[in-house]
Amino acid sequence: MKMWKEFKDFAFKGNVIDMAVGVVIGSAFGKIVTSLVNDIITPLIGLITGGTDLKNLKYVFTPATEEVAESALNYGMFLQNIIDFLIIAFSIFMFVKMINIAKKKFEKKEEIVEEAKGPSAEDLLTEIRDLLKEKNQ
Repeated sequence: MKMWKEFKDFAFKGNVIDMAVGVVIGSAFGKIVTSLVNDIITPLIGLITGGTDLKNLKYVFTPATEEVAESALNYGMFLQNIIDFLIIAFSIFMFVKMINIAKKKFEKKEEIVEEAKGPSAEDLLTEIRDLLKEKNQ
C-alpha cells in the first residue's frame, strides 16, 4: 500500500501531468512539421533543383542485381530529417523567447504596482507611533 501511495503522489504531481501534456502536444507538433517538410518544403526544393525528390537522393555503393539487394547511402532522408529538426528547434526557440519576454513584462508590471502601493498600513502606524512618542517627550 505504501508503494501505491508513493506512485499516486508521483503520478498526480503537477510537473508529471504538465510533462505528459507537453509530450502529447510535442508529438502532434512533430507530425505537423513533418507534413510541412514532406508536403511543402521538399517539393519546393525539388522544384528549385529541377525536379529532384529530396527523399530519393542516395549514393549507391552496389547496384541491385537478381541475387543482391542494392547497397546505398540514403542521404536524402537524412537531409529531410535535418530540416524537420531545424524547424522544430527554431519553433521551440521562438516559443521560449516569447514566454521569457512575457515573463519580463509581467515582472516589470509587478514591480511598478509594488512601487505605486507606497508604504503598508503597518509602516504608517509605526511612523505615527514614533511621531507621537517624539511629540510627547
